[in-house]
Amino acid sequence: MKIFTTLVLLLAISPAFAQTDSTRQITLSGFLDAYYSYDFHNPALHERPAFLYNHNRHNEFNINLAFLKAAYATDKVRGNLALMSGTYAQYNLAVEHELLRHLFEANVGVRLLPRVWLDAGVFPSHIGAESAISRDNLTLSRSLGAENTPYYETGAKLTFAVSEKLSLTGLVLNGWQNIHEAEGNQNKALGTQITYKPSAKVTLNSSTFFGNEKPDNARQRRYFHNFYASLAPTTQWSLIASFDYGLEQKPYGERGYNRWWNPTLALKYQALPKLGIAARAEYYHDRHGVIIGTATANGFQTAGYSLNLDYAPAQQVLWRVEARLLDSKDAIFTKESGSATHKNTALSTSLSFSF
Repeated sequence: MKIFTTLVLLLAISPAFAQTDSTRQITLSGFLDAYYSYDFHNPALHERPAFLYNHNRHNEFNINLAFLKAAYATDKVRGNLALMSGTYAQYNLAVEHELLRHLFEANVGVRLLPRVWLDAGVFPSHIGAESAISRDNLTLSRSLGAENTPYYETGAKLTFAVSEKLSLTGLVLNGWQNIHEAEGNQNKALGTQITYKPSAKVTLNSSTFFGNEKPDNARQRRYFHNFYASLAPTTQWSLIASFDYGLEQKPYGERGYNRWWNPTLALKYQALPKLGIAARAEYYHDRHGVIIGTATANGFQTAGYSLNLDYAPAQQVLWRVEARLLDSKDAIFTKESGSATHKNTALSTSLSFSF
C-alpha cells in the first residue's frame, strides 16, 4: 500500500512544483503492462524457467511492470524518479532490500561543461538495445541476452556528447545489476559506452563492463562486451543485431577464464499503421554456467525463436501476442510430469498503456 500512496503523492505534487517556477521543466509519464502467459510444460508453481524475469508467470493474469515517473530538466540540472510494481520488480530485483525493489529509476544529473553531464543514482543499464519497457522493444519478450545482462545500474556516469552523432560515457558502478553491495564485496565496477548515430536510421553501440561479482576473498574478475546495431532503413522495417561476449576468471586455484557469448537478431515489419509483425532468432552459449547455471554436462547452450504480432488500437495502447520456442542442447526444462526435456514452448499476450 505504501508504494501506491507514494505514487499518488508524486502525481499530486509535481504539477504544483511545475507552476512555481516557469523555468522548471517537469514531465510526468507512466506505463502499465498487463499480461497472460501459458507455458506448455504447465509448471505447478506458475513460474516459467528461472532465467526469465519478464512475463514469467504461467497461466495467470498479472502485471509485468507498472510505473509512474517524474522527470525534471533544465539546461543545467536534471533528475528522474520512477516507482514501480509488478512481477518484473518481484523477480528481477529479488536480491535487493525490500524498500529498494520498487525503484525503477532514481537519479540526478548536473551539466559540468556545455557537452558534459554527470549523473548519479539508479538508472537504466548502459548495456544492450532492449528496455524494461516492453512496448519499446521489437518483440514482447526480452531476448536471453537482455534477460541476463543488467536492466538497471547504481553508480555515477560521465557523458560527453562529442557531436550530434557521437557520445562517450564512462561509469563507476556498484556492480552487475545491484543497488546495494553484496556482502564481502568492497569492489566497484567500471563501464564504458560509445554510441554513434551516423544518421537518423542507424545506431551503432558498444558497451563494456569490468568488475568482480564475488566476495573479495574469492575474487573473479568479469569482462563483458556488448555490441549492437539498430537499423530502420524505411518506415516499415526495423532490425536489431547484437552480439555479447564475456569472460570471468575461474575460481581461486584454477587458471584461465570461463567464457559465454550470445548473438541475437530481431526484425520487425510494420505492415499497417496499427499492425506489426516481428521475429527473433538467438543463441546463448554459457558452457560453464557463469550467468545461467545448470546441472547438465553441456551447461546452458540454448537457441530461441520468437514470432510476434502487434496491434495498436490507439496511440497509447499496444496489444501484443507472441509464440516462443527455446531449444537446449541438454534437457534443462522440466515437464509437469517431472521428466526433463530439451524444448520449452510458451504463448504470451500483453496489453500495455503508456502516457
